This record gives sequence, C-alpha cells and structure tokens, in this order.
Amino acid sequence: MAGPAEDRTDNREEHPARPDLAGRVYVAFLALLQIVMAVELVLLVLDEQWQSALIVVGIMFLIVTPLVLAPRFEVRIPAEFQLLVVAFVFASLFLGETLSYYERYAWWDTALHVSSSLLLGVFGFLLVYVLNEHRRIELQLKASFVALFAFLFAVAVGTIWEIFEYAMDQAFGMNMQKSGLDDTMWDLIFATVSAGAIALFGWWYMLRPEHSFIENWIHKFIQRNPRLFRRG
Repeated sequence: MAGPAEDRTDNREEHPARPDLAGRVYVAFLALLQIVMAVELVLLVLDEQWQSALIVVGIMFLIVTPLVLAPRFEVRIPAEFQLLVVAFVFASLFLGETLSYYERYAWWDTALHVSSSLLLGVFGFLLVYVLNEHRRIELQLKASFVALFAFLFAVAVGTIWEIFEYAMDQAFGMNMQKSGLDDTMWDLIFATVSAGAIALFGWWYMLRPEHSFIENWIHKFIQRNPRLFRRG
C-alpha cells in the first residue's frame, strides 16, 4: 500500500468510468434481490402479515438506497465491496429475520457474524488508507498500525451491533439475541477471531510486493475518487 497516491491518480479522467463487469454484476444482483423480496412482500400482504410486510419494505429500501443516492455524492465505493455488503444485509435481515433462517439453521447466525467481521476488517483497511493518503491529513502509518486499526474497528462495530440487538429485543419484543447471553458472547468471540484473521491477512499482504484483493479495491477507490487524493 506504500507509495504516493498522486502517482496512481495521474492521467486519470475526472469523470467516473463506465461500469465495469463488477458494477454490472452488482446492479443485476440488486435487481434479483428486489424481485425476490417483492414476491415475498406480495405473499405477506395476501396473508395479512403487516408487520413482516413493513419490515420487507424497509429492507428493500435499505438495499437500494446506496444505488439511488450514489449520483448525489462524489465518493464512489468499489462495486465488489457494495456487492458483499448488500448480500450480507439480504442474508441477515431478509433471510435471517423475515424467513427465519436463524431458527432453521443453527449455523446461520455464526456464518453471518464471521462474514460481517471480515467485511468490517476490509472496510477498516480502506478507511485508514483513505485517511493516510488524504491531501488534508498528513499521516504516515505503518502496516502494523493499519492492521490494528482494522481489527479494533471490526470488533467495535460488532459490539455496537450486539447492543443494537439487545435494544431491539427490549424495545420491540424481538428475538435477535436468540439464546441471550450465550448468543451474544459467541457472536463477539467469532467476530473477534474473524477480525483478527483479516487483520493478520492484510498486514501480511501489506508487507509483500504482490497486491492483495484489499489493495485492488483501494486502488479502484483511488481511481474513481481522484479529487480526494490530490495534495497541495
């Protein structure tokens, strides 16, 4: 990840490039999920399950929001990362809560917490790298610190999510915590182990000459947001 960001943004066009394959896959995947949820919404309405129907509407809106609001903001996130985030939201809120996958499959909750910690770790790398290379922020961070930040960021967000689950259970009588304290502690343990794994993986690749997928995503982010990395 070393090297001045301006070297990677020279001769870049100011306007965003046409959507690449990942971008087209992301849009197609988004459309497919909306169709699936629309069908479920119709079934819920016909069955007069109004609360579940309202939740599905909220999930549909949440998933499509980044695509709708993207033209209003100048910061563009790589389509690969957006694809993973949307898939996680769909698996967690729609499949997990609405279709009761948490009750059907004992491993569903654990799998989602592991995957979310991996995503948050990658996002932590992206965030601290942007801060490190921003034209208005003078930072020179070592690979070990970047990895530590990514780890702590993922664990912190995972902890906040557990607080959110507790609040929803207490306020609305939901069952997001499942088995209570045991569920919360195992979720935190899996989140910590997963965050540690992605932090070590990122640290190892930052010390190698080859590019990792994390760096490829970061380079895409730089390419599509050159204004954030112009110094002086």
